[in-house]
Amino acid sequence: MGNALLADTCRELAALLLQRRLKLATAESCTGGMIAAACTDLAGSSEWFERGLVTYSNEAKCEMLGVDATRIATHGAVSEPVARAMAAGALQRSNAQVSVAVTGIAGPGGGSDAKPVGTVWFAWGLPGGVTSEVKRFDGDRAAVRNATVQHALTRLNALLKG
Repeated sequence: MGNALLADTCRELAALLLQRRLKLATAESCTGGMIAAACTDLAGSSEWFERGLVTYSNEAKCEMLGVDATRIATHGAVSEPVARAMAAGALQRSNAQVSVAVTGIAGPGGGSDAKPVGTVWFAWGLPGGVTSEVKRFDGDRAAVRNATVQHALTRLNALLKG
């Protein structure tokens, strides 16, 4: 990653989690572990990073995170209900108190009119519940994935600050 903004975002996240004695778990689809990699690039991350789950396939989302297959069949893998279930599943299947989940269409293919390339659903599991939102990022596959990582962690920092 090597991005200075991302490194600063991770340092801020580390401080917030350490201050509150919380641990983080990630549930990633379209980013394929890039959020976990960004977090663990930081020395000392074992103090606050609990685990990363790369659940790229629908089967992995069901098996590893407990996402109901009917939810995927009804709403699609790239949807608010699936992102929220991923965030909740990461908390239920880890020793973390905080989670971030992403599911999206990084491209160049796979998009539709309803869900164009660059559409990403985010969910954050916090002690007070799950928060979610959708974003659409422009650019090629790398740009979409990098923007997803940055947004996931920036928004998590904002949520932790209250």
